[in-house]
Amino acid sequence: MKQDIFQRRSAIVLLLVILIGLVWMGCSSTVKERRGEPVTSEWKGLGKYYHFNDVLIPGELKYQQKKSFIYETPRFKTGVMIFSKWWLDVGSLINFFTYHMEKDNWKLVNSFRGKESILNFSKPDRTCTIRITEEWYGTTEVEIRVGPLGEKKM
Repeated sequence: MKQDIFQRRSAIVLLLVILIGLVWMGCSSTVKERRGEPVTSEWKGLGKYYHFNDVLIPGELKYQQKKSFIYETPRFKTGVMIFSKWWLDVGSLINFFTYHMEKDNWKLVNSFRGKESILNFSKPDRTCTIRITEEWYGTTEVEIRVGPLGEKKM
């Protein structure tokens, strides 16, 4: 009888420790993700502008600062920004970028849709490529490349 009570208490204590550990890990990852956001960002409606003031990013995407880079000179700014999110509908993400990029005066040049989707946009002086990939473990990764449009050679 005493052994049965001891086993039940041990099981309850073990479950509580696991539950507290999971809650603690979830909270710590949220704090780390908030620290990874760049300082130069501006909120606007459903999304956020990061390093480029004409590329709106959906608010639910998490910026991956360690995987991203920006290069800036007095003449132009270029870079790669990486974002990710667990369980995200790729179709609605494509619709978001198509709609908001055109609102920010980007022209859709072409798009490829499949396991990996690619959207190519252009402006008179720049190009933007958005690559959306669904990983097998449930994460959706969005890679946004913005760069200058090549000059014509004579």
